[in-house]
Formats: sequence, C-alpha cells, structure tokens
Amino acid sequence: MYFFDLFLFFISFLILILCVLIGVAFLTLFERKILGYIQIRKGPNKVGFMGLIQPFSDALKLFFKEQTMPIMSNFISYYFSPIFNLFFSLFLWLCLPFFTGFLHFTLSFLFFFCVSSLSVYTIMIAGWSSNSNYSLLGSLRCVAQTISYEVSLVIILLSFLFMISGISIFDLLVYQKYVWFIFISIPLSMIWFVSMLAETNRTPFDFAEGESELVSGFNVEYSGGGFALIFMSEYSSILFMSVLFTFLFFGGSLINLMFFFFVVFVSFMFIWVRGTLPRYRYDKLMYLAWKSFLSVSLNFLMFFFGLKIFIFSLTF
Repeated sequence: MYFFDLFLFFISFLILILCVLIGVAFLTLFERKILGYIQIRKGPNKVGFMGLIQPFSDALKLFFKEQTMPIMSNFISYYFSPIFNLFFSLFLWLCLPFFTGFLHFTLSFLFFFCVSSLSVYTIMIAGWSSNSNYSLLGSLRCVAQTISYEVSLVIILLSFLFMISGISIFDLLVYQKYVWFIFISIPLSMIWFVSMLAETNRTPFDFAEGESELVSGFNVEYSGGGFALIFMSEYSSILFMSVLFTFLFFGGSLINLMFFFFVVFVSFMFIWVRGTLPRYRYDKLMYLAWKSFLSVSLNFLMFFFGLKIFIFSLTF
C-alpha cells in the first residue's frame, strides 16, 4: 500500500510538471501575441493554426542548438545552475492546495518562503561561474533586487497570515468565502503586484538582463539548452506568482472557472506592463523598495495585527 501511494504521488508530480511546462510554452506564445498587437503587428501566426505550435518549435530549436562551453568558466557550477533554477521554480508548485491524493501542506507559506529564497543563489552562481564581467554585474544586481523586494513580499504576506491566523494557502480559501481580500486591501495588492514584477525580473525591473549596459546580464554566456532552462524557470515563476496572486486577493477556488480567468488576467498584466513601460532606473528601484514599499507594508502589518487583537478581545 505504501509503495502504491508513492507511485501515485510520483505520477501526480509528473503530471503537474508536464502541465506547468505546457502552460509555460503557451504563456510565451500568449506574450508574443499580446506584444505583437501592442506594437500594431501580428505575433507568430505561421507554425500551425494561428501559431499554436510555435512554442514547441522554439523549444526544439533551443535544445538542439550548440551549447557553448566557456573555457574560463567554472564549468560544473556553470552547467548545473540553470538546472537547479528550473528545479526550484517547479518545486514552488508543490505548496498549492490540490484537492487530490497529492500533497496538502499545512505550512505551505513557509515552504514558499524557503524555496523562493533559494532561487537567488542559482542566479548568483550562474553569473559568477561564467567568469564574465557582464554576467557577474547582472547577477549581483539581480541578487540585490530580489532580496530587497522579498522583504516587502514577506511583510505583505505576514499581514494576511495575521488576518487568517494560519500559514496554509488553504486557509485563504476559507476566509475569502464571502468577500475577497482585494476589496479590503487594494493598496497591498498593488504593492504585491509591483513586488512580483521585481521578484521575477520582469520589465520595468529587468536590470539583471539590461541589454543597453550589460549585453544580456547573468545569462550572457548561456546558449541552447542552458538559456532555455533559465527562460523556462522565469516563465514558470511568472505563472506561479499569478496563481498565488489569485489565491491571495481573488479567493482562489480551484473548482471555479473564474480562478483560471483571473490567473490568465494577472499573467496578461505582466505582459501589458512589459509592452507599455520603459526600464526603471536602478537607484529608483532600490528607493522604491526601501523607502516606499517597506514603510507602507509595515504600516499595513501593524494595522492588521491591531485589528486582529481588537477582534480577538471582542470575542472573549
């Protein structure tokens, strides 16, 4: 019985990874289509019906291209850091509450904090092990940016954890049965969205890949399969953050069709921002994190904490 359960768990995990990777493939197509229409042109429309097979042809092209091997690089860490980067971004999906015989975490937010913090190291090692000045600068920028915005992300999450008195994502579903959290914390949802953009290195905060000053940032020495793995991990993180945003602010009922509509809408917002806004200045990015978002999120944290104590005192 024990081995049968393990086998079912393994099969469920494989199905989850396969679905996430297919979602990532179509998210890239979705992005290229949206960016095309924003720039008054058509996106991919030749490969298959309306370009539906384009992501798979891109994946084949990338994985069959020649993998460069820089002579001066620390090859083991250079080679394995994109693999671990994708591994961590896929590992994040385990903390979501699946209503099946799969995993159900009671400490899912702690798991999210731990795994999302580890992705910093893979980018840092990818930039350092390439032994290129551009990639090292890009990875250092990325590490500083990610650590800065993780602070505001954690404080915003703590506000909701005080409110629901738990550290499981499933509790969010229970507490949002009658009213969504976005109605009582619109400023927090906006800060969370901007922090998500910075955390996933997306425009206008894509300083790790600033082409104008760093050629291509921390992935400048990667080609073929290594570049594809970094690319896939970034889009997997975007998709996961969209799902987490929906859980936090829109109820996140997995059995409701509206849940998937909101996930697509938040992913669309990522792309819309990319097609609309220019790149931010790096010092302003840090100013925004430490002088604006930190103070606002701390105020909300104290407000929710006080509110919870007030309600608790009324009940007793």
